[in-house]
Amino acid sequence: MKLGIVLSRNHRLLSVAAMLDVFDSVNSFYEEDGLEKPFEIKLLCKDEQDAVSYGSYSAVCPVEGDVYTILFIPAFKDDAIANNIQANKSWIPWLHSQYRQGAAIASYCTGAFLLAATGLLNGRPATTHINAWPVFYRLFPEVKVQAEAVVTEKDNIYTSGGATNSFHLMMLLLEKYCNRSVAVRAAKLFSVDMDRNLQLYFGTFTHIEDHDDELVRRAQDEIKKNYSTAATIEEIITDVPASRRNLVRRFKQVTGLTPIEYLQKTRIEAAKQLLETSRCSILEVMLQSGYNDLKTFRSLFKKNVGMTPKMYRDKFSGQMV
Repeated sequence: MKLGIVLSRNHRLLSVAAMLDVFDSVNSFYEEDGLEKPFEIKLLCKDEQDAVSYGSYSAVCPVEGDVYTILFIPAFKDDAIANNIQANKSWIPWLHSQYRQGAAIASYCTGAFLLAATGLLNGRPATTHINAWPVFYRLFPEVKVQAEAVVTEKDNIYTSGGATNSFHLMMLLLEKYCNRSVAVRAAKLFSVDMDRNLQLYFGTFTHIEDHDDELVRRAQDEIKKNYSTAATIEEIITDVPASRRNLVRRFKQVTGLTPIEYLQKTRIEAAKQLLETSRCSILEVMLQSGYNDLKTFRSLFKKNVGMTPKMYRDKFSGQMV
């Protein structure tokens, strides 16, 4: 099977190193068992000036007529998404051509932005780094964003969440293209918990302010100031000079969230910070975050984070409580 790693400009080194390490190791499994190694691995660059080496692997430009079984798009190493897409636009027609000829395409983390720029994700599910999904949603509204997902797959198009989630993607592909036992063997070697299916608890909600809509910005400021004391979103945005319908439409367009969802995420992020750093009881965390019903708080926390407040504290707190 021909496995191609796209060396996009400004790619994250760790992504490529992980790909090579995992699939090299699987090739070694087969050789140890006296079998032919299953993957022919190539690093691919678009221009000779981008050719780099990773250990014994040197990048080559794609040869016309070659069709790959699987193509990987690594993450980008910074958040300059528009610049990264522009710098790599020459890959787009080639990726389209490879997909039409039967190649599977898989992206790691923010590599989903380049994959989405091809249009191949339109109407399909996709995930990316948990902190990057609001920008992804705004840039690619036709993609079915699944921010909480570790891995997505449909029609031979794959995406994975941030950083170590890429290992879950590779285990899935190993199970498909080799077999379950090979995937399990690799998972044990790389200490991958194969049953993890959420990345929510790794996320940090940051206020989305890279826009020019002053009306939305005013509503955001009101939410930041009053999230812990106001009972409803209506109380918070009552002084914002716009109809509820118009504000909700513009707010969703700019942030990817409704005002209510934005308020909830602001409150849950405040609760997470308290759970990580304070000795407050769960009840005190709830009240300081703006909630007054413990059952509702626990339900919303689990929905947004993927675990209960106590589980989150046990996992991330440095405090003795």
